[in-house]
Amino acid sequence: MSDHIRTTGPMRASPHCGAKTRCGGACRAPAVHGETRCRMHGGAEGSGAPRANRNARKHGLFTGDAIEERRQIREVLRDVRKVLERMR
Repeated sequence: MSDHIRTTGPMRASPHCGAKTRCGGACRAPAVHGETRCRMHGGAEGSGAPRANRNARKHGLFTGDAIEERRQIREVLRDVRKVLERMR
């Protein structure tokens, strides 16, 4: 065992960031003094895209129509592969 003195008490006692991580868990970083988020999830007032930002539109790759179209294409490809297998 190490003789290292652990000084994590103040960090453990401080409030933690309330943001969610990509996997759905809570961020484990301490919150910035007087805030509810850590330095990485803070988001100062006025930051971010302006309202009705035309550059923030979705690309359409995951719309219902696009997903259905890809599903149909996979189905057609599956049928074509079956026909080709029978021809061998």
